Amino acid sequence: MTTKRPPDRPETEKLTFIGSGGNELTGVLHRPPQRATGSVLMAHCFTCSKDLHTMTRLADALSDAGLAAFRFDFTGRGESEGDFAKKTLSGNVTDIVRAATKLIELGFGPCGVLGHSLGGAAVLLAAERLKTVRSVATIGAPSDASHVRHLLGNSETELLTEGVADVNIGGRVFTLEAEFVHDLETHDVLEAVAGLDRPYLTVHAEDDTTVLIGEAERLHGAAKEPKKFVRLATGGHLFGPRDASEVMAEEVTSWFRATL
Repeated sequence: MTTKRPPDRPETEKLTFIGSGGNELTGVLHRPPQRATGSVLMAHCFTCSKDLHTMTRLADALSDAGLAAFRFDFTGRGESEGDFAKKTLSGNVTDIVRAATKLIELGFGPCGVLGHSLGGAAVLLAAERLKTVRSVATIGAPSDASHVRHLLGNSETELLTEGVADVNIGGRVFTLEAEFVHDLETHDVLEAVAGLDRPYLTVHAEDDTTVLIGEAERLHGAAKEPKKFVRLATGGHLFGPRDASEVMAEEVTSWFRATL
């Protein structure tokens, strides 16, 4: 389904594709009014969805700048099928690869990929498998996949002992299986960014208390040139304030316009 907007605004189109577990995943493609000069695949954070304001505002900014933007829901989140309890970072990596394949099949290239928080770690891990991707960006991403374990709190012991547990994250309860934790230990994000052979941008807010800015410093330090580190004074982890999100979106948009 394509949603029509005024002539000077992008169109949005809902797309589906098959994810890592064989489930149907759903995304929204933002098409610029003019012919797209490139495309950006967008991966959301751990318990978020494609419809988080961070993703929607970024997608609008990218499409306003002439780039097609594709934001999608990981398996078990938002409008995508699947069981969130069976979520793993490995599954997210494969979901990203499948989403990138969908973009390429639709003829949207050259392609960039962007990830927020744990979605940022996932795009760095997926980059080795994304040979058609020319540029990579992360926002508020950790340098260690296991960083997310601090969000599990006291539930981690029950999770590892019983194999499944309800976890309170940000006031919402999610069911997870122990494989989520075990899988985190199999990934080395710093090794992935060190092996990245494409331009890399990391954006982080100094007042992010969920993923501290030192994580971004480690990512940037491990990456090869060409690279850029944008340190923003405010925005928190989700860049909720509109003025902060606009500054962040301007930095990301400028990066992709220069590197795609």
